[in-house]
Amino acid sequence: MLLAVLAYAGKIRRRASWLGLLSLAAFSLSLPSLAQEQGPLQPAAPQEEDYPSQPAPRRTSPPPQQARQVPPQQQSPAPKAVSSGLSKDAPSIPVDQIIQKFAAREAEFKEERDNFTYVQDFIIQTVTDSGRVDGEYEMTSDITFTPDGKRYEQITYAPQPTLERISLSQQDLDDLRNVQPFVLTTAELPKYDVTYVGREKVDEIPTYVFDVGPKRLEKNQRYFQGRIWVDDTDLEIVKTYGKAVPDIRKGNSENVFPRFETYRENIEGNYWFPTYTHSEDVLHFRTEDVRIRMTVHYTDYKRFRVSIKLLNTEPASQPNPAPPQKP
Repeated sequence: MLLAVLAYAGKIRRRASWLGLLSLAAFSLSLPSLAQEQGPLQPAAPQEEDYPSQPAPRRTSPPPQQARQVPPQQQSPAPKAVSSGLSKDAPSIPVDQIIQKFAAREAEFKEERDNFTYVQDFIIQTVTDSGRVDGEYEMTSDITFTPDGKRYEQITYAPQPTLERISLSQQDLDDLRNVQPFVLTTAELPKYDVTYVGREKVDEIPTYVFDVGPKRLEKNQRYFQGRIWVDDTDLEIVKTYGKAVPDIRKGNSENVFPRFETYRENIEGNYWFPTYTHSEDVLHFRTEDVRIRMTVHYTDYKRFRVSIKLLNTEPASQPNPAPPQKP
């Protein structure tokens, strides 16, 4: 996640720009899309039928020491993730075929996730060398739909932020919605170099492991660079580790992004949904190093609408109707 620190000369104390934070608290989603200006919260979410998600038969999980205490309705189990160690064994089918198949599957998942509501709990903290939290921003929101079916975000909890050594930028918001819950679809695949690394079990889930990085950096575009673990049965990403790129440095303004790890969980037995993102990293600025801790929980997934594919049941050509009979 990009964290912007403005470096001022001399002994002038740098202060965070709350304009970026306020825009974060007001942005709305189209899975999710950002609002461009401050404004009142969105209207209350429409009443919906309750579509409880089925128990997840398979999951990947973060280590317990990374799990932050969240409200009871947002808590999710966080047993220690166990890895079998990376194996260099070649897959049983061509690597290019695996990549094309999992990208197609990721495209299906991305479309399916647009039909779900969920709760997003986001927190970022700055931490001193002694381990004391000296700044924090937190926001809980419901990702839901308006009565006419448009996706939006309703902020449900946003206490006064206390960040002073960093501020959030537009790139932070973009990364929160797009890069951290990384989805590598068929449409996005041409933008990336994807290299097969080997095989590894994560929580007893056999996976293919790939290194991923952008082929080129386009202006005003955000990318993921790191490693992904792809379930060898469902052919979907179940875990990612890396960072958003590029870092941006212009004059005295520095936007530096931390490394993060995102886990997914099998929802409804069909698709792997992101449920947990965590980062503990040190951001290196010209004037100082800033240690940060960031966590995002995605919980309470519920289906809001069903994907419907209309089929053409009419015959290719209609025969001429017979003339009416005289009485």
